[in-house]
Amino acid sequence: MEQLEGKIGIKEYFAIVILMIATKLADDTPALLFEPLFNAGWMAPIINGILTVIPVYLLLRVSTKYKNKGLIEVIYHVFGKFIGYIVLLILWIIMFSALVVDTAIYTDIIGTVYFSKTPTILIYGMLMLVCAYGAKRGFAQIGSVAWAVFPYLIVSLFFALILTFRQGSSSFLFPIFGPGEWKIVKESVLRLSIYGDFLYLFIFIPFIRSIKDFKTGTWLGLLFTCIGMTTFMLSYVIFFDYKTVMELNYPYHEVIRTISAGFLTNMESFFLPFWVIASFVRFAIYLYIVAILFGRLFGIKQFEHIIPAFATVGLFIGMIPESPTFTIFNLREGILFISTPIFFTLPILIWIVAMFKGVSKHEKANS
Repeated sequence: MEQLEGKIGIKEYFAIVILMIATKLADDTPALLFEPLFNAGWMAPIINGILTVIPVYLLLRVSTKYKNKGLIEVIYHVFGKFIGYIVLLILWIIMFSALVVDTAIYTDIIGTVYFSKTPTILIYGMLMLVCAYGAKRGFAQIGSVAWAVFPYLIVSLFFALILTFRQGSSSFLFPIFGPGEWKIVKESVLRLSIYGDFLYLFIFIPFIRSIKDFKTGTWLGLLFTCIGMTTFMLSYVIFFDYKTVMELNYPYHEVIRTISAGFLTNMESFFLPFWVIASFVRFAIYLYIVAILFGRLFGIKQFEHIIPAFATVGLFIGMIPESPTFTIFNLREGILFISTPIFFTLPILIWIVAMFKGVSKHEKANS
């Protein structure tokens, strides 16, 4: 993969991890977990976080052997050109589908919750325009923006968390295990791919200053994401009770519209800007990943040039559903179900094949 910009350090990479994954607590991800798990939905991020350790650990083991090689190069080397091409094509389809569905969800959030009188095409167009501009600037610039907004986002989220716990009731947590221990584990595992972005982060190894920075940033990002998503989902139950939170598509935005700090009301005007900027960063990374994978699949070295095209195509596809709040919710759940086994089994396959084939040949070739 041709690297067209400078490398980033651990702080920028850590911020990217958080903005890519932890920001899902503010979309419909909580609704996808509360619907089958009731008041025990907050346990799903813990279970999935523990299970995610396995694929992340195995990919890190393999990546250590392939110095300065990202996931794309490792897949081609381990599986060969034909199978590697098929694997990368599947990963590209999943990421492009996630880009379209998730941007449509965020457009629906902005349109239904905040700007109900603004045409959807205008909101969607502005979202994709800004994200495409950010992605076109390159990975290093995305990392810089991610780190710049990171402290303000964390402060605003922490402030929202404090107000939510203060104005909620811990009695809503009982019974702790909701529908039962087995169902909690089963339904959580089926949605393991809420952490699936960790797989795609391995593409960016060549863009990180050292493999040590990548390892540390990945583990810290997983830990921080797991704690953050669990804590916020816990706060949703405490604030609303599970019967109410199950009926909310976007509980985070209902929270910030409801909480107050003394005489301060309309708190969403304080939290909204940071969430919007974090969303821009997240989808800029998604666009960049889509462009990188497409560039490698079809031999396009200057892959940045096709980013605006994907943003435009994604915009028109995302505008197709007539009732996005419900249609896209079902589509997102379907993507989670389909991508979960891929996210969990692909790293295991890569590790097994690499141990018997890829790593030994790679080390001999470089000795």
